[in-house]
Formats: sequence, C-alpha cells, structure tokens
Amino acid sequence: MRIDVLGSVRARRDDGTPVELGGPRHREVLARLVAAGGRMVPTDTLVDDLWADHPPPRAVGALRTFVGALRRALEPDRPPRTPPRLLVTEGPGYALRLPRADVDAHRFEDTLARARHDPAAAPDLTAALADWRGPAYADLPDRPWARRERTRLEELRLDGLELRARLLLDAAGARERTGPAAGRAAELAAGRAAELAAGRAAGRAAELAAELGAHVDEHPWREPAWALLARALHLAGRQADALAALRRARTLLGERLGLDPGAELQRLEADILTGATPYGQPPAAWSVPGGRLGPRTTVDLARTLSLAGGDALLQARRDRLAAIHAAERAGDPALTARVIGAYDVPALWSRADDAEQSRAVVEAAERTLATLGPDAPDALAARLLATVAVESRSADQTPQRLRRAGRAARRAEELARRLGDPALLAFALNGVFLQSFGRPGLAPERDRTGAEILDLATRHDLPQFAVLGRLVRLQSASALGDLEAAAAHARAAERLATTVEAPLVGVLTGWFRARAAAELSTRPGGPTAAEAAARYREADAALRTAGMPGLRRGLLPLALLGLRLLHGRPAPVDPRLDWGPYLPWARPHVLLAQGRRAEAADALAALPDPPPDHLQEALWCLTVRAAARLERPAAAARAAGALRGARAEHAGAAGGLLTLGPVAGYLDEADEAAEAAASGGIGPRRGR
Repeated sequence: MRIDVLGSVRARRDDGTPVELGGPRHREVLARLVAAGGRMVPTDTLVDDLWADHPPPRAVGALRTFVGALRRALEPDRPPRTPPRLLVTEGPGYALRLPRADVDAHRFEDTLARARHDPAAAPDLTAALADWRGPAYADLPDRPWARRERTRLEELRLDGLELRARLLLDAAGARERTGPAAGRAAELAAGRAAELAAGRAAGRAAELAAELGAHVDEHPWREPAWALLARALHLAGRQADALAALRRARTLLGERLGLDPGAELQRLEADILTGATPYGQPPAAWSVPGGRLGPRTTVDLARTLSLAGGDALLQARRDRLAAIHAAERAGDPALTARVIGAYDVPALWSRADDAEQSRAVVEAAERTLATLGPDAPDALAARLLATVAVESRSADQTPQRLRRAGRAARRAEELARRLGDPALLAFALNGVFLQSFGRPGLAPERDRTGAEILDLATRHDLPQFAVLGRLVRLQSASALGDLEAAAAHARAAERLATTVEAPLVGVLTGWFRARAAAELSTRPGGPTAAEAAARYREADAALRTAGMPGLRRGLLPLALLGLRLLHGRPAPVDPRLDWGPYLPWARPHVLLAQGRRAEAADALAALPDPPPDHLQEALWCLTVRAAARLERPAAAARAAGALRGARAEHAGAAGGLLTLGPVAGYLDEADEAAEAAASGGIGPRRGR
C-alpha cells in the first residue's frame, strides 16, 4: 500500500492500481492520520479537526462510519472479525500503521534528514522532491490542521530544494578543483580529464542557476537561495551575473526590509571580487576579508541577528557566549564588560530558552563585576547588573539567585537614572520587569514599568524597546482582562515590528489573539471552543520555529487545558502532549479525567509551589481546582492564600498567551470548599 499526500490525497496498491477512498471526509480522515506520523489521534481531536466550525450531534458515529469504510478500502481481503493491520483502533482513538517509506510525505522528510548529514543522499533527495505533485493535501478543505501541515511541509520542500542545490554545487565545485591524480608522464591526459570535468561542472551549474533563478523570483526573502544562485552562476563562468544577483539581493533586503545582507552573502561577494573560489560551506564563525571579527563586533552582529528568531536567534545566543569567553581569555575585564553589556536585546519571558547558557552569562557578568570592583565605571556596572537581572529568568533560578537578581535590577535602574542614559535605563527597566514576578497580582506594577519603557523608547528613538514596552503592556492588560486595550497594544507592536524586522512579535500577538478567542468562546456569539482550540494550535505551529523553546514547551497543552476548564470539560488525556515544566500541576487533572482519583490525590499532595513567573497564577489556580474536586480544602486554602492579591486578574493571562479564566472564580471555589468542609457537606461541584 502506498499513500500520497504531496498533492491531492490518494492511495495506491503495490502494483500501482488506485484505491477508491470514498468521499472528501474519508480522504480527510486518512490524511489527518497520515499527518500524525503513526501516532494515535484521539477521537475527540479528529472530531474537532474535521468539524472545526460545528460538530454535528452524531459526529463520533459519523467518524466511525468513515473509519470502517476506509478499512474496507485499504484491506479489502481482510477476513471477517480479524483486526485491521493498517488503520487500527488504539486507546481512545485511531492510528495509521504504515512503514514510513510507504507514505510520500514521510519518505520525503526522512530523505531530507538523511541528506543533511550525508552528501551521498543527493540522488535520493532529487527523487523525493520529484514526488511533489502540488501543495500538500491540495484537495482538502482549508482547515487549521491541514493549513499547519501544508505550511510545515512547504517549508521543508524549500529547504530540500536548497539543500539539493548546495550538495550538487559542492560536488561540482570539487570536480572542477581536482583532476585525477596522475604521474608526470600522464600530465596531458590528466589535463584533458580536468577540462572535461570542469566542463561538466559548468554545465551542471548552469542548469542549477536556471532552477535557482526561478526559485529566488518566487521566494525573494530566502537569503540562502541567493547565495546558492551566486555560487551556481560563478561556477558556470558567469562572474558578472553572480555579482549582479548578490547586488539584487542586497537591494531587495535593504529597500523592502531595511536589512544588510547576511554573513554568507557578504563573504561570497568578497570572494568573487577578490578572485577566491566560493565553493565551500560558510565557516562556523563570522569572517570578513582580511581576518576574523573581534568579540565586540561579533556581539553586535549577534544582537542584530537575534531579532530574526529561529535558527538565527539560536546562533546569536551561541556566538554571544563564545564572544564573552573569548573576551575573558584576553584578560581585560573592561573589554569583557563591554562585550557582555553590548547584547542589550529586549527579553519578555520569564523562562530561559537555554537555562545553562543564561546561567553562564550571569556568572561571567558577576565575575567581571567582582574583578572590576567598586571603582568600576557606572555605565559598565549598570550594563553588567542589568544583564544579571535580564538573564536570571525567574522560572529557572533558586530563591537565593532571584534575590541577587532583584538587587541587581534595582541597582542597575538606580545607576541608569543617575547617568541619564535612556537606552541604558530602558535595558535596566527590562531587568526590573523580569524580576517583578515575586508574587501573584503584580500586573499593575508591570504595566507601569512597561509604560515607562515605552515612553523612553518613543522619546529617544529606541524602536526595539518600544516593541518591548508594547508587549509588556499587552501582557498587563491581558492579565487584567482588558482585551480591548491588549488588542490595541498588539496592533501597535506589530506596526513597530515592521520597522525593526522582528518577526517574533507576530508569533506572540498570534498567541494573544488565540487567548482572546478562548475567553470570547464562553460568551454568546463568540467563537466556538473548537475554533479557539484551532487558534491555539495555529499559534503553536508558528512558535515551533521561533527559536524560543523556553516559551513553547508545555504551552499548548496548558492553553488547551485552560480552554477545557473554561467550558467545564475534563483535562485532555492525549498521551502525545508534552506538558513540559507544567506537568506536576496538570497531572492531578489528567488523572481525574481518567477516573484515577486516588492517584490524583497523591499527585496533588506532591505539588510544589509554582515558580514565580508569568504562569504562576495559572498553576496556583490549577491547584485550587484540583483540590476542590478532590475535597482537599486545606490544599485549596493554601493556594488561595497565594492568589488573594490577584483577585482582579485572569489566571495565566499575565503572559498574554492563554487564560484559565478570572482568578476570582477560583478563589470562590476555595472558599466554597472550606465552607463545605466546615459544615460537613460535599465540596463544590464546579468543573466536575
């Protein structure tokens, strides 16, 4: 059996004869299971994905009918009453059990992964790219799950096209540079063979140049594609055209996006102008004609790249830390201080993407402060202190380190105000903001900090910090339940993001709009719960490649749990969900949804205090709800005690990304549980 989804959805038997799959819904069920990659998809998820607008009353029955018809189509010779081998029932849902090589999308993904590590896989990659017959899932309705998969696979297709071109160019360049090893007596024969090899390389490069020219016309913002086009033109003997391509890329990036070409494009242009041969892979470290970049310049470039998100953000962080270590090895603490302080990239989330890396930066800043001593210049000290405050993300630190980070934030702010440096003060206030999660209920305080950052940035032309100020105020308004004000800040942040080329802003505002849809789904005339869940999943798909694992891990399951609590539904029990750092607080709810009440009570008893971060109110509220359902009034009262100062806020909304509803409702549950226990009655029935 072969199933193809890279184009319209179809199935073929091993001899090539087509399989009649039935109607559009049948093909959609099969395609949704293909997209799961062999994992089980719960029935509830399939229903939500197939009928995102409004599931019919008997949606589950209809789904079973589609599955039965598909089983008959896929295994027509299966004897009666024998279990299916391909489309199987597993737990609360269904899974498609086919070897990955028998599904064109999976075969393509596996071939691409292999080619990234093995240049010999280039022919297989060429064949896998030839399997594409059009957009993935081309004949399916534009539902959120299909849109996500279509976008993901298209991005992989573009990566595959560029990787194939790179592998072929590397091979062609190697053939041109090296002829067969020959003794002195065979020099003429070797020279002729080298000529033929060079001619073949130039011919292959000319073909690739034509393909890549069409590729960059369709996708002009993909810098690697421009680099490949320039390499192909150069190898084909068209140096002038190669330079023209690079200058066209420079013009497009500069005029449309306000960006300078990246390191690889600059290196290629320099190589072509100086007569070097630009065939090899770009070096791991940045370089310029005449030598490598110094630590400070490297950090400046890292600071710029960090705004792009994705791999650029991850690389920027690595290069920043490498520059710090290089400066420390030079033995000049003032240089080290300048290198550390140069990376004043605004930060919004209270959990680090790489806790070890952040800790290494903090330790380097503290070592440098100690070496400089009390006579350190105020400007250097303030930047080092602000770095300690920004990098000491509250979810990843011990209480002792958090106290030190809080003191560093206050001291950095004091020094920056004394110096009258608006950019330094904005950076210091970023640290103040990130150290303002000591207890629930501090949204108004954070809003004041965000307002000052925004005012400073507006008056002194600091667009990156203007974006930060808007996002901080978006979070605060979201926490206070003011969706209209939060939406206004989201729109303003998006407008600012276009001026600083910060695509991550759109990822965050997309999550805010999903959070708003979740709240509005509880109101008459609002979106349905299924639509709100789809918005969360779309936001998660956008976050997947943003280079922010500290934000993403566990966020989608927590958001979906909050949505289900808003609608009085039990927790999701999908085993594929990665709850990340939020598992301890989700576990009692998942166990309750499975009817495992005693285990849920044990999980509740083992709960730690939530870390002091953006989601602490949400985790305390999950504790209250679990304690109320399990009739543990003492546990509910303890959690409620931590939440009293946040009565006016919405649980989970401090980050502007999700919501579990008003904190006041959970406080009322805790009070009801206490009253019921005092009177000998049964605890609150809310959410059961």
